[in-house]
Amino acid sequence: MPRNHKPERDLTRLLTGLRPHLDPHRYVYATVTGATPPGLDPVVTVREDEGRTLVVRQEEADRAGLPYAYVAGWVTLRVHSALDAVGLTAAVAGLLADAGLSCNVVAGFHHDHLFVPYERAEEAVDLLKRLAADAGA
Repeated sequence: MPRNHKPERDLTRLLTGLRPHLDPHRYVYATVTGATPPGLDPVVTVREDEGRTLVVRQEEADRAGLPYAYVAGWVTLRVHSALDAVGLTAAVAGLLADAGLSCNVVAGFHHDHLFVPYERAEEAVDLLKRLAADAGA
C-alpha cells in the first residue's frame, strides 16, 4: 500500500473493502505483572491496573508456561480504516454477534484486527466476505 494512501472513513467503502485475512496461527490472551517475559513477541500489549495483557502465539505462551483460557484466530481487515471512522466496528461486531461469535477488536494505525474463537475463525472470514459483497451490491 502506498504511504500516501489516505485512510477510509466512508462506511460503505470500508465494508466493501474489508478483504479479511486469517493468520494461520493460534493466538492466546495471557496476563503478566511487570515486563513482557523474554522470548515472547506479543502482537498486542495492553497495560491495565491488574497487569499487562499479552496476545501471543499459543506456542510462545506454552513455552513460557503462561496460563490462558481463550484460543483465538487473528483476522486482519485489510481496508485502511481511519482511526476516527464511524460504524465499522459496530457493523463487524454486530454481524459476528448475530452468528454467536465473540470478537475482540484491536485497532492498529492502518487496519482493524479481530480475535475470534480459533475453531470458528474461517466461518468469521466467510461472514465478513459476505458482508463486503452485500455492502457492494
